[in-house]
Amino acid sequence: MIATRAEPEPRPILPLAAGLPGRYEDDRVVVERASGARRRQQFGWVRTPHFEMGRQGHRIHVVQWLPTSRIDDDLTGLLADELFDPGWVSGADAFERIFTGVVMSSLDDPLDGWELFYRNTLDRLLQPSPGVSAAHGTIDGYRPVYQRAVSLVPPGEVLELGCCFGFLSLQLAARADVHVVASDVSAGTVSLLDAMSRRLDADVRTLVADAARVPLPDRHVDTVLAVHLLEHLGEPDGSAVMAEALRLARHRVVIAVPFEAEPSVDMGHVRVFDLELLAALAVDLPSEWRATLSTHHGGWLVMDRR
Repeated sequence: MIATRAEPEPRPILPLAAGLPGRYEDDRVVVERASGARRRQQFGWVRTPHFEMGRQGHRIHVVQWLPTSRIDDDLTGLLADELFDPGWVSGADAFERIFTGVVMSSLDDPLDGWELFYRNTLDRLLQPSPGVSAAHGTIDGYRPVYQRAVSLVPPGEVLELGCCFGFLSLQLAARADVHVVASDVSAGTVSLLDAMSRRLDADVRTLVADAARVPLPDRHVDTVLAVHLLEHLGEPDGSAVMAEALRLARHRVVIAVPFEAEPSVDMGHVRVFDLELLAALAVDLPSEWRATLSTHHGGWLVMDRR
């Protein structure tokens, strides 16, 4: 029998890693910005309105020619529509790496690319786009979710669990009566938010932490947020996160989830919710807490300490 050597696990995404101007590469993907005229399609490659994609060896190669005005969080939908939904490439890991590569290759300096991404997204969150569909997963779809979350946070200290890029925390930081801590399990994501908070002059403290095991004492903050986090976790992990949120909050916990017919796999979703499943999360709520259930662009479970 001939022994085969398993392919090593790819290194984590490094969103602040320096590279060649207009180019991102890691163990699985290479993304580069087209220079001058659009690159000529290579044999066997896929061409879409904004990308060319093919494989060379074990890596996916993507060429992009997006204008700087399109470098925002709606890349999620653009990549899904042109590359992932048609089946040219699949998987949450590939999605995250290509997404990162497009942003980092958008300008010569990766940090400038990320700042462009953050500023474009935050500007669009504040300024609705006339005639644009507010579909789930788009900036216009997230706007009412963020607005609702901000409205549910009373003055005081707030901890966001699973903050990802931190757009919600950055919006909360604009309030003078709120002090924000944003946490995520990804050290790279937290480092990125740290760097962007400084560039955007936003007062957001950050913490690398598993949302189910946060290294902070009981009742450390007034409000804990888990907004569009639980759909990324299986039931046991989701229950652990909810218990941790209740431990950390002095007064309020806010849970929000999207309602989907099927999990959005490319977005990393592993389960779906409806109002009944969301209500089930509060069935065994400790007696010192009371729960309020509502719908607004998805489901909301707000728990207040009596």
